[in-house]
Amino acid sequence: MKCMDRSGNTIKQNNVQNKIVKFLYKNKFGRVLLNQLIKPWVSNISGVILNSSFSRILIPLFIKIYKINIEEYEERVYTSYNDFFTRKIKEDQRKIAYLPNHLISPCDGKLSVYHITQNSHFIIKNTPYTLKSLLKNKELADDYEDGTLLLFRLTVDDYHRYCYIDNGEKSKNYRIKGVFHTVNPVANEVVPIYKENTREYTILHSENFGKILIVEVGAMLVGKIVNYHEEASVKRGEEKGRFEFGGSTIIVCFEKGRIVIDKDILCNSLNGIETLVKMGEKIGNTVV
Repeated sequence: MKCMDRSGNTIKQNNVQNKIVKFLYKNKFGRVLLNQLIKPWVSNISGVILNSSFSRILIPLFIKIYKINIEEYEERVYTSYNDFFTRKIKEDQRKIAYLPNHLISPCDGKLSVYHITQNSHFIIKNTPYTLKSLLKNKELADDYEDGTLLLFRLTVDDYHRYCYIDNGEKSKNYRIKGVFHTVNPVANEVVPIYKENTREYTILHSENFGKILIVEVGAMLVGKIVNYHEEASVKRGEEKGRFEFGGSTIIVCFEKGRIVIDKDILCNSLNGIETLVKMGEKIGNTVV
């Protein structure tokens, strides 16, 4: 999908991740490999390797391939690849918009905006979901009918920590385990693949935007969601959690009539274009 920054410039995206996914899903031999990669023991071993000191050798290559500006991040010695992946940015590198009527981005990522209906489908991690199937909770999904869904797609080169977008009272975290099924990838030229990624959601009863639904979706293999709080009073800009190991997605839903998205972002979405945003920047307003 095409992506633009807030100034209207087209962003040249690194296609390494897309090429890997295409090989795994579209190539017969890639599907054979995929069928092995999804085994629990593979995920467990991968996690051990990426948390090991040996994995530090991957860091310079990662920085080079994805053109990471390391000067934006805290200066420290990283103990593993995952320690580097969850690196913390310097405080002055992300400015939080604190005006109460300003809606902010919870993370760095590529943003798309959707209107929520009962029949709306959203492509998340190459899988189509309705809000009901995403949450496995029809009653909660119905609360957001005719509302707005913001989908923030994080690739492996993005900053993988995220923050609360407003002051308020948050609920506990509800975790939904992922599932992954394939048929024999050699028997058929076109292989149906069904998967649901692991995800967590919480409700934020916010001061300025009503009842906000926040969903974090993990990566396919060893992706891990780490949220710091259960039920708690939270502040705008406070760090909510982080992703480990791989690219991820954050979804934020608002009830009908609560927000107005900035015109450039909305126009991009209507034209099938993602908008590059940074954590804490203004992306919309409350409805006056």
